[in-house]
Amino acid sequence: MQREQISVFDIFKIGIGPSSSHTLGPWRAAQQFTASLKQQNLLDDVEQIKILLYGSLAKTGKGHGTDIAILLGLNGADPVTFDVNAIDCTVESIKKDQLLNLAGEKSIAFNYTEDLVFLFFESLPFHPNAVTFQAFLTTGKAVSETYYSIGGGFVVKEGEDGKEKEQVDLPFPIEKAGDLLHWCLTTGLKVSEVVMENELAWRTEAVTRAGILQHFNVMKDCIYRGCHTSGFLPGGLNVARRAAALNKKLMCNSVYTNYENWVMAIRAGGNGFNYTLDWVSCFALAVNEENASFGRVVTAPTNGAAGVIPAVLQYFITFCNGFDEEKITQFIACASEIGSIFKKGATISAAMGGCQAEIGVSSAMAAAALTECLGGSQRQVLMAAEIAMEHHLGLTCDPIGGLVQIPCIERNTMGAIKAITASQLALQSNPDKAKVSLDAVVNTMWETALDMNSKYKETSDGGLATNIPISLPEC
Repeated sequence: MQREQISVFDIFKIGIGPSSSHTLGPWRAAQQFTASLKQQNLLDDVEQIKILLYGSLAKTGKGHGTDIAILLGLNGADPVTFDVNAIDCTVESIKKDQLLNLAGEKSIAFNYTEDLVFLFFESLPFHPNAVTFQAFLTTGKAVSETYYSIGGGFVVKEGEDGKEKEQVDLPFPIEKAGDLLHWCLTTGLKVSEVVMENELAWRTEAVTRAGILQHFNVMKDCIYRGCHTSGFLPGGLNVARRAAALNKKLMCNSVYTNYENWVMAIRAGGNGFNYTLDWVSCFALAVNEENASFGRVVTAPTNGAAGVIPAVLQYFITFCNGFDEEKITQFIACASEIGSIFKKGATISAAMGGCQAEIGVSSAMAAAALTECLGGSQRQVLMAAEIAMEHHLGLTCDPIGGLVQIPCIERNTMGAIKAITASQLALQSNPDKAKVSLDAVVNTMWETALDMNSKYKETSDGGLATNIPISLPEC
């Protein structure tokens, strides 16, 4: 049986908010569909495109920008490079002119209200996040392809299982945490070192390191930008951005024009408990306010949970003297392996598993990475991940108004703080005496996901989404 092989760059992806499963995934699906048309030499024959959104993509699609992402993807834009400041005008132009520039090459008529259909009460069996693209050709024929956005920006085409990626010979194949621990103990390698050895099967070490640092640069730019941007989030809830105000208060109104000087000033402010706690919250708020504003973020492992890992990494850099490229690479590499274990053994999709699959997984990833970078053993690294997830089990996904704002943004602050706490607990504990293994908690999370009512799985049909009036400015 073919096993899923996951690279650090599968877990961490550069993209645009607000959701990896509802924005980045559909965007990539749209790109794959146009690429498929080109591969079949059918692009020039297309005269109409119809898009059908099912399940969770339909129910919370507009709040998550699914429609926007699909239009941009079909229009030939790429989420890694597309100018986030051009999103609104590009989408408005498509709607107003009723024209779609398919794959950036073929102009066709497109009616937003008729050609993009939200099927609120229909779901497909493979996964709640489904989209079908239909291309009607001048020859009278039609081409139809269905894609599933399975979380974290991963996309699976109908009839495939997501494991079609070309297999490579990994020196350390890993399916479960037990496999990872086996390789660590038999070789003496750290988790991050095992990851870097496996990455050599795909590319050179230099390329991997450069890619990881590129992702870090997006993270730090996102934190800095979010800490210096005020106003209100889009979407109609009138949620005020808080990171900039908190940053201003903590900095006593001082302004620093670049990231490096800003970090030095934060560090100079001390390391008291309340001060540190406020900054960790500020870092996480900043990222997810950017995410909610269609800003550029790193999926880690999802967009809705994109603030946890950057916040904990920024905590390490600022308060643990971790501003070192080697340590940053180590942090991100270690975190990626924990994320891949959860994806293989459970899910990183809130539409499948609730918010435990997003904030819970990101917190476990961050806890493990911080533990390794602070000198923890391999067993302590896995213990930290287990502790962090154990205290997110059962967490539901119930976004108010279908927006990645309430309670999503604040949950990133909580996930970051839990990750730091889990790391400290693991570092002060003997993992040989632990009663719960990481594999046990992964299995438990998946069982919990299967038992969870669908209204708590990113549908906005239950929980806070139905108990809080959307007219409230903030909660």
